[in-house]
Amino acid sequence: MHSFKTPTSFKLAALASMLLAGSAFADVTYQTDQGHTEVRFSWSHAGVSIQTGEFEEASGTVILADELEKSTLDVTINPASVSTGIEALDDELKSADFFEVATYPEITFKSTGVVKTGDTTMDVTGDLTMHGVTKEVTLEANITHQGPHPLGGSFDYYKGEWIAIEATTVIDHQAFDVGGYSTGAITINIVSEMKAEG
Repeated sequence: MHSFKTPTSFKLAALASMLLAGSAFADVTYQTDQGHTEVRFSWSHAGVSIQTGEFEEASGTVILADELEKSTLDVTINPASVSTGIEALDDELKSADFFEVATYPEITFKSTGVVKTGDTTMDVTGDLTMHGVTKEVTLEANITHQGPHPLGGSFDYYKGEWIAIEATTVIDHQAFDVGGYSTGAITINIVSEMKAEG
């Protein structure tokens, strides 16, 4: 399954790169690689076990500016691509009782600020819009790779500059009017490899 994988895809890596390398990558645009971008979410099933699901379609773009606060991160997730491994549950999640995908075909995240928290880590704050409701959330992100892709010497597709990130946040799905009953906190995990344009 592919990843509320964020899918926090995303351009977070690029923002992190800006923090680590100053203006070296100023005005560079990075795009998520769909095949290596995952947006997963997990929840407690009545306190008995932790269950997981995934959004299989997520895309993101980051534009790095000379000044970090002027960089932008935009992520779009297709809620109709939700996958839990149980078809009946997937259908329920797509219905008007939850994501209501026919009316709200996109989940989006737009960054509003970035704060460095370590050599490779940062907090990315932004507006998450889901089911027509917008709330501020913060992604805790970690850069796991920056530079040429290790596979670039073997495959043309991987040539050029790449960044990779992991990011996590926790939300209350009922704050977005998703679902008629609470399952507690929903943890969203994002993993993404991103390629520089050009």
